[in-house]
Amino acid sequence: MISEIQTEVDNIRQIERSRLRALVAADIAAAQPLHADDFQLITPIGAALSREQYLGAIAAGQIKYGVWEPGEIAVRLYGCAAVIRYRARLEVIFNGHPVPPAQYWHTDAYERRDGRWLVVWSQATAIGMQSPKDY
Repeated sequence: MISEIQTEVDNIRQIERSRLRALVAADIAAAQPLHADDFQLITPIGAALSREQYLGAIAAGQIKYGVWEPGEIAVRLYGCAAVIRYRARLEVIFNGHPVPPAQYWHTDAYERRDGRWLVVWSQATAIGMQSPKDY
């Protein structure tokens, strides 16, 4: 049982890393199937974006990730749901304006749907003092 749980935890970590690589590469074809249809992102400034809005902004170049380096990914597994949390270094350009490189906490909720783990909610929180104009 413990090895089955560890396998699921490792799988979720790998999916999150794959999701981040796809977002940095702006590979929407790879990113879309990792996000649930009802996915929602809460940005560091409190904006709520649907899957279409978020991935659309990446596809259009409004959000360009240069670097998204996650640290250790902590996973809490609850049957068909999981919550992950990690700290990451991000470099991003938002609407043509570079955001100073910074550290963020990320908290994501995953659900297993039709045998696949999908991210359903994501929230990012900036670490340290930054002005909203920096976003």
